[in-house]
Amino acid sequence: MLIPFNKPYLTGKEFVYIQEAASKGKLSGDGEFTKRCQAFFENKYGFKKTLLTTSCTDALEMAAILLDIRQGDEVIMPSYTFVSTANAFILRGAKIVFVDSRSDNPGIDETEIEALITTKTKAVVIVHYAGIACNMDAIQRLTSEYDLFLVEDAAQAIDSYFNNKALGSFGHLAAFSFHETKNIISGEGGMLAINDERFIERAEIIREKGTNRNRFFRGEIDKYNWVDIGSSFLPSEITAAFLWAQIEDIEDIQRKRILLWNAYYAALAPIKEHVDLPELPSYATNNAHAFFLVCKDRETRDQLIGFLKSNEILSVFHYLSLHNSPFYKDKHDGRVLPQSDRYSDCLVRLPLFYELDTDQVWQIASLISRFISEHAGQLRTEMSKR
Repeated sequence: MLIPFNKPYLTGKEFVYIQEAASKGKLSGDGEFTKRCQAFFENKYGFKKTLLTTSCTDALEMAAILLDIRQGDEVIMPSYTFVSTANAFILRGAKIVFVDSRSDNPGIDETEIEALITTKTKAVVIVHYAGIACNMDAIQRLTSEYDLFLVEDAAQAIDSYFNNKALGSFGHLAAFSFHETKNIISGEGGMLAINDERFIERAEIIREKGTNRNRFFRGEIDKYNWVDIGSSFLPSEITAAFLWAQIEDIEDIQRKRILLWNAYYAALAPIKEHVDLPELPSYATNNAHAFFLVCKDRETRDQLIGFLKSNEILSVFHYLSLHNSPFYKDKHDGRVLPQSDRYSDCLVRLPLFYELDTDQVWQIASLISRFISEHAGQLRTEMSKR
């Protein structure tokens, strides 16, 4: 039986809540379910204000507008990330300055940031890859010293922590994703977390097409007007109702995903000599967003993906380094980013979703171990012939 890379999990309450939202006659956004979701995230994770959005991409675009990113501003971020991280700031006219990844995980190498800061630098955007926290102490020291804005792309980082503080609560702004591949989902969907109070009122305006409509609905003004730039970043109540069903089960979802992640690690530990497994820094927690391997080279990675597919298991590579992309290669300053390129060439993600069971994890791990052992044996044979 085919084991897919991902399978969206339904708790069983999604359609009940969607029907409830419809029966109340409020299908556009900012209804009861939107408010429930936002209150949950604010109370559980300590964000000052949250706003559900139509996607994490839109949350990042809102962040770029809120920071008043303009032509000529420089924004520092990792090259090993999804294109939306960069696009949001490119759309405002920014020059992107890419940073390499760490050698022990694909997160940004915080030791390389300071050398890239110039008088034009306006913001640092970090990405918590696979929910593994970046070194927030070091990064916050830099952004504070140089008076820079900090944005967390926390698309994969819900319910993950740095030294017991929730990811997404460090930056001035943070963006989360509820895409169907994430831990809790709404199909498409995202959220902007605001940790600096000066951005709250304007964020509401930008999200509502540049109008002060929210203030009108709260009775703070007698009519609403077009007061700023903005767009329709507001998700429907149907999306929020679906998400609320997921939120109610977040603890169970997280327990199961962590169980599967730990099973992968235990099963694959014997082959650590031949393939890198994900390692958590001492300051980071594991939200089990993804389980990945880093092979020795691209050929091995591609062959492993093909081998698993031939055994009806779908595994996938991940990002291609943005500094080498067709769109940005000519704009990049020419620095070589070896770790980012290594992850682009060698990283493979394994199936991880709620309905996967530990027997299937061991089945997948057994096939990987067999492939890696045979591949390592072939390499030793080839070396002995030279």
